[in-house]
Amino acid sequence: MGITSTKFRTLEYYSDFPKNLDPVPGRQDLSRKINENAVKESIKNIVLTEPGEKLFNPNFGCGIRGFLFEQMDPSILKIIQNTIKTSIKTYEPRAEVLSVEASSSATSSNALSVNIYFKVLNNDALSSVQVQIQRIR
Repeated sequence: MGITSTKFRTLEYYSDFPKNLDPVPGRQDLSRKINENAVKESIKNIVLTEPGEKLFNPNFGCGIRGFLFEQMDPSILKIIQNTIKTSIKTYEPRAEVLSVEASSSATSSNALSVNIYFKVLNNDALSSVQVQIQRIR
């Protein structure tokens, strides 16, 4: 039996399963996202989920798809930023949101680009997530 050294292992503070539930290649186990990647995936899920979509938790989500049908001006972008900050603060206790930048495409009003800058608790490194939201209809 071999002894594993903790010298090369990183500490796993947070662990989640990915959305697609892919198995680890060559094994029967499910793959996992750990630490920063787990929190990034969770933030994406919060931003892209509409309230009422998640069973047994009808308030979960951000609800920013409805803003895609508004005229994008600085006041709407500020409301979107505040909505995202509030949703992440409510539903993701592992992250501290530092700033949110929302911008509309200059050529098309059918798309919204959101950059979220945050710190994962138990880690001082700055992380970011970019989410693209597009109106299809």
